[in-house]
Amino acid sequence: MSFIVKYLITSLVVFSLFSCSTSNVVKSSEEGVKTSVLLPPEQLKKIALENFIDGNIYLQQGNYAAALKKFETALQFDTTAGLIYTYSRTALYNNKLNVALEAARKAVELDSSQSDYFDLLSDIYNLGRQKDSAIVVLEKATELFPTNQNFYYKLARLYQDDRPLKAIEMYEKILSLIGPEWNVLFRLVELNNKLNNVDGVVNSIKRLLEIDPSNFQLKKSLIENLLKSNRNSEALNLVDELLELYPDDLDIIQKKAQILLSENKWEEAYKTLSSVLDDKKINLDAKLEIGYLFFEKSISDSSVKPLAKKIFHKLDNDSSYWAIKIVLGAIAVEENKDSLAIENFKYVTENANWNVDAWIRLGALYFDNKKYEEAEKILLQAIESFPDNYAINFILGLSLAQQSKNEDAVKYLKKAVALNPTDVNTLSAYAYTLNQLKQDEEAILYLNKALSIDPNDVNVMGTLALIYNAQKVFEKSDSLYEKALEIKPDDPLINNNYAYSLSTRGIQLDRALKMVNLALEKDSLNTAYLDTKGWILYQLGRYDEAKYFISKAVELGTKSAVIIDHLGDVEFKLGNKEKAIELWKEALQLDPAKKEIEEKINKGEL
Repeated sequence: MSFIVKYLITSLVVFSLFSCSTSNVVKSSEEGVKTSVLLPPEQLKKIALENFIDGNIYLQQGNYAAALKKFETALQFDTTAGLIYTYSRTALYNNKLNVALEAARKAVELDSSQSDYFDLLSDIYNLGRQKDSAIVVLEKATELFPTNQNFYYKLARLYQDDRPLKAIEMYEKILSLIGPEWNVLFRLVELNNKLNNVDGVVNSIKRLLEIDPSNFQLKKSLIENLLKSNRNSEALNLVDELLELYPDDLDIIQKKAQILLSENKWEEAYKTLSSVLDDKKINLDAKLEIGYLFFEKSISDSSVKPLAKKIFHKLDNDSSYWAIKIVLGAIAVEENKDSLAIENFKYVTENANWNVDAWIRLGALYFDNKKYEEAEKILLQAIESFPDNYAINFILGLSLAQQSKNEDAVKYLKKAVALNPTDVNTLSAYAYTLNQLKQDEEAILYLNKALSIDPNDVNVMGTLALIYNAQKVFEKSDSLYEKALEIKPDDPLINNNYAYSLSTRGIQLDRALKMVNLALEKDSLNTAYLDTKGWILYQLGRYDEAKYFISKAVELGTKSAVIIDHLGDVEFKLGNKEKAIELWKEALQLDPAKKEIEEKINKGEL
């Protein structure tokens, strides 16, 4: 029996199973209607069946246009759900999406017991980019056919971009139907990663390992994610298991060291890594990465410094690489061994003066750890070789500004602005330093440039508002503060500075108190915030409370003329005149330019 004959027999069986006729999906021509009225039902069925068979033959031949016409003719004589479904599929092959959609809807409406009809309808919606409609169809399908994994797959794919939690739910449903399956579990890893659900990633990787328990890369990935979720002991057990199989694997050795380092077990980590440092087969770059870990930690924890020093001296004995010398130079700077530092830095500039990244990295490292003096020393060396490097000028300028060396700082920040005139942070830092040097008009110019680049930068707004406030241009100052609060209503610095501005003018004091309280919620030990609250309470006449907060600011170590002066005013209001004068004198010593304080001392009163 030929293939075509077999196919026709199958099609006849399928056609005979279609449900009873209903209203036509395809409009018949007037002649067709008349014929259907005149012919008996058996003849109508025969004509429909003949066209259906011909249509299926054309489908097998890939002649979709001819097939569609045959199915259209068949539908004029018999509109069963199965025939409409076949017609819909063929319309889709012919890229007639609207025709296919109408027919698929009709097929589902006539017979909701066929999963294929729902499948086709959801595909047509999806192809037509009607994602929500496709989801509705598939959700209904899962209710009617709860064991059909295909519907869960399709739903998961539609959910995964916008509703990843629902996608995870669908994939879990698939696993409950078919058991552990690699591709499904891999999707769960991706989705949980997208949600930053590390525990979900860990659980999915563990289930993957049940399928492939010897997968080395999977185990390494599991270690990474166990570390992210702070499950260090579990990660360490797995690392030790892998080291038994792969004792020379550098990555696994480093992972073990990383775990020990995260628990501040630096001595143990050093012992773990000693074999790496001594191994001649391991390249220098890998050893340097280990050294950098210890060196970076040593900046914030001096107890690690001997280990870092030991590592880099060991590396220096094996190689004269310039990157080793620059770290040894930095260590010498910290130990006040200037001649040794110069010797190492000179080696670097002579042998690798082209490598600016090393200087930037080292300077930025010190700056980030608030070791501004060390950053200054390193970058002053670097600037000799790289006078036109933006990053070196910028970080050096910031380091000097943090030490209140504003006259020196402004020179490098100005150069940084010239080198990178559209960077908001650079413009803001330069403007702030100009403000510290009382060059307010120029500072305003650069801050406005920064705002023209990023109109919503709250930090720039705050700095500009401070300058306008100092100039008593309160309309501009208040406008900037209000806009900044619209963008970032819980910003502690903006809330504090605006609250202080209002308090100095004695206006909106209740609102100012709420704002400074919000700032203190973010940073309860910030002395500026404590002083602001005290000064607001002073303006409200609540002198005992004011004294508490301003005294606390002083106790925390702030030696500010403004804060000491405020405390003097509070003491005077509390009737402690002698104490007040004593505090005013202390404030004047801190800032002799404050003539208003000198007047209070001379008068002996506010």
